[in-house]
Amino acid sequence: MSQNNHKAHGPYEKFFKRLFDVVFSFLALLILSPILLIIAILVRIKLGSPILFKQERPGKNEKIFKLYKFRTMTDERGKNGKLLSDEKRLTRFGRILRLSSLDELPELFNILKGDMSFVGPRPLAKQYLPYYNKKEHHRHDVRPGLTGWAQVNGRNNISWEKKFSLDLDYIDSISFLFDFKIILLTIKKVVKGSDVCVRGTGNIIDFDKYRRIQNESKR
Repeated sequence: MSQNNHKAHGPYEKFFKRLFDVVFSFLALLILSPILLIIAILVRIKLGSPILFKQERPGKNEKIFKLYKFRTMTDERGKNGKLLSDEKRLTRFGRILRLSSLDELPELFNILKGDMSFVGPRPLAKQYLPYYNKKEHHRHDVRPGLTGWAQVNGRNNISWEKKFSLDLDYIDSISFLFDFKIILLTIKKVVKGSDVCVRGTGNIIDFDKYRRIQNESKR
């Protein structure tokens, strides 16, 4: 874990960003509660239980928390008893949830709890932590976000290096107007369903594997 030397950019980041997260996540949960209930019922009917997918992710200062999403995959296993690939377990219903980003609505609870913010670097897999370089570790100097600067600039269609560079650019430039801009761009992306690519179904290489390949090529 790298030392967090990040200094908040004025009153917005120090006080109001978290206040806005609490107020608007609470309001969003109230307003969207009928949709959350309907999706939960459909997930239970089509995919079974558990309804929620929970996974440990690193948050601010690399503190581990449980991220919540709606389940989008089955538990189908091969003859060897191992889970099938993501592509084979992802159902049509699950794909719709992902393309519309509706699977991420339970992360509003993470925001309300303080694990996440509406805007910030996306929380990635815990197993990636040993593979970040010193500079990349600083993407954890702030709370991770439901959306972020990298998400509206290519999401999974850009390189890992570009993604982390955008995360760090965001951290260096946090402001109310910047967050508002990212939220508006996110809404536009969600409506268009653009830049969505699912692990195991495309050309995405997990970061730990990507960095190992990089390191081996340098030997």
